[in-house]
Amino acid sequence: MEYTLHKIVTPARLIRVTLLFFLAFIFVAFVAILVGPSEIAPLEILRSIFRDRQGTEAAADPGRTILFSIRIPRVLFAGIVGAALSTAGVVYQALLRNPLADPYILGVSGGASAGAVAGILLGTATVPFGTPLLAFAGALAATFLVFGTARKNASLSSNTLILAGVIVNAFTTALVFFFLSISTSSEVHNVVFWIMGDLGIASGKDIGLVALVLLATFILIYAYGRSLNLLVVGEETASRLGVSVESTKKILLAAASILTAAAVSLCGTIGFVGLIIPHMMRMALGTDHRLLLPASFLFGGAFLIAADTLSRILLAPTEVPVGVVTAFCGAPFFIYLLRKRSA
Repeated sequence: MEYTLHKIVTPARLIRVTLLFFLAFIFVAFVAILVGPSEIAPLEILRSIFRDRQGTEAAADPGRTILFSIRIPRVLFAGIVGAALSTAGVVYQALLRNPLADPYILGVSGGASAGAVAGILLGTATVPFGTPLLAFAGALAATFLVFGTARKNASLSSNTLILAGVIVNAFTTALVFFFLSISTSSEVHNVVFWIMGDLGIASGKDIGLVALVLLATFILIYAYGRSLNLLVVGEETASRLGVSVESTKKILLAAASILTAAAVSLCGTIGFVGLIIPHMMRMALGTDHRLLLPASFLFGGAFLIAADTLSRILLAPTEVPVGVVTAFCGAPFFIYLLRKRSA
């Protein structure tokens, strides 16, 4: 993975590119709102936006109900989760200097899955934030375990972090399989669907909570954009240029891990988004994180919205887990990427 900053990011270029991706995000979101498995025509859905209805008349409008109760919240949630995973992927690939790094490499997904499965088996779905809280706690516990294992003399080694993440993921996967082995058939279905990614289970409060976490962590990560540029060139170079290497790495890894944990705890494991989107943006725009971060943020959100829309309409009325769709889209691209690098 090459990190030559071959394109200078001027304020004008940053605004231009960000605006372009923002418009693309809005277009994809608008199309996703109009398209779905229901028999109501897109034009009828569109008319529902502009109808001036109140009370029982508004409640009886099926297009309005589908629009405001189902599609808009789901599209917003997909956009937030896609942006979160893409942003975290940019940070992990930069700090670990590993093209295969993704938001789940430090055991976040494994810890969240173990916590969520335990919650499903304990019946915490009826408790407010029950299953998501257990999933979030599992994700953070796994991350702290990885950090504690990899920490040596107040420093974090990238290779040791990756190895510790692999080990923790293997352990938590074993826990998930153990829980599945003692589950009933209905519980197994819920667990499998959660593990493969489900964007239809989040409430308005869930969406708002993840949005706040995303906003706070993105602002923090973007503030370190210049430091990220220097770190990917080399830690010694960054240190000579005034970057506090170890503290910066810890802050950014913690922010990316919290961001990933918040997203995964509410929607399950959705693969490939945080892996391929940073690669695509890096190939198109260069490696300056002051431009790469907002572009990945917006394009990642648009990509997951499109994937979730496909998951709803491909086999309608049956819904395909969105993680399956992202894997089908991401695997061929990554194979192409690997072949191009080896050519």
